[in-house]
Amino acid sequence: MAAAAVAAGGLAHLPPPQSAAPRFGASRAPPLRSRRPGNQRRPRRHGAGRLFARSAAVEEAALLEALLGVQGRGRAVAPRQLQEVESAVQALEALGGVPDPTSSSLIEGSWQLIFTTRPGTASPIQRTFVGVDSFRIFQEVYLQTDDPRVINVVRFSESVGDLKVEAEATVKDGKRILFRFDRAAFTFKFLPFKVPYPVPFRLLGDEAKGWLDTTYLSHAGNIRISRGNKGTTFVLQKSADARQILLSTISAGTGVEEVIGDFISRQNVAGFDLDILVGEWQLLWRSKTEGESWSSVASVGLKDFQIIKEDGQLKNSVSSFPGVNLSARGNICKTKNINTFSVSMNEGAVQVGGVQFPLDTKGEFVMEILYTDSKIRISRINQHLLVHLRLANAT
Repeated sequence: MAAAAVAAGGLAHLPPPQSAAPRFGASRAPPLRSRRPGNQRRPRRHGAGRLFARSAAVEEAALLEALLGVQGRGRAVAPRQLQEVESAVQALEALGGVPDPTSSSLIEGSWQLIFTTRPGTASPIQRTFVGVDSFRIFQEVYLQTDDPRVINVVRFSESVGDLKVEAEATVKDGKRILFRFDRAAFTFKFLPFKVPYPVPFRLLGDEAKGWLDTTYLSHAGNIRISRGNKGTTFVLQKSADARQILLSTISAGTGVEEVIGDFISRQNVAGFDLDILVGEWQLLWRSKTEGESWSSVASVGLKDFQIIKEDGQLKNSVSSFPGVNLSARGNICKTKNINTFSVSMNEGAVQVGGVQFPLDTKGEFVMEILYTDSKIRISRINQHLLVHLRLANAT
């Protein structure tokens, strides 16, 4: 029996392209619970609208902050980060957002999927598409037309094309949209025609049907939280912020330096002290040059992790193969320049199982901080551009 598949972002379920219809099972993902008991409707007291707007803006910012660095739209997320995401989702659902979102014009248009619960435990199609960072996943919602529709889209790339899975939509109430899939097709840039997705929707009956509840729609029309009939929670966004665009570009692997340049040009860079760098960082991306020395590679963070402590101790490390760990240690201190630091690498080692061998990693380098905040750090060392993601505070 074929497994149920979530097409185009896991926003609604349909079977893979074969004739056997899958069993329409219950969700494997537990629902998120609201932090606020009782009535979840926003207060209607005098002045409450302005207070609500401030609260919503704070909670939306907290949600987007928590989602930075989540890989595969939830495929790979640390327990602590998942708690932050769940907490922000619960807070926004408690606030309520736009009342009766299905009747609001704000729900119309194209939404990008930025997070979904447990995509790795779902169907083959969801594992294939939703968890791949280089693919962009959208849901288009058009309810205020003569032909109401919900369209799930997997965009492979601007040069390759996309997969669109379309469903007839019916508004049941202020939150729920009923849908029934009726057509799907691949559109490739290199072909002058569409390639049908071979699913016999008319023969599937209830297997081609489902529903989607909107549990939060922001008054700005930029954030939407929805729950599907399989129990999965989705976070969608109309327009990504600059940091999300940067991380998406890094995942795609092309045009990164151009996006970094544009990102930095929009920032107001101030002076940085050592304390803003203290913590554990993961190196997401670095530019490459020919003929790099070992000490140069070690200084920029090897790849993957870097720990900076309050006393200026610095450690770069990577596990390149199971049982093999490369590390380099040194010190970092502030220079007289407002945004540069001096880095001295003192020793290095490669550990294979329980045996350790010394490596020569000595060298002096200058780190220029181009941008940093609580999550992202962009720097330059020896003409290398580097992007780090903060993981946790160092102890």
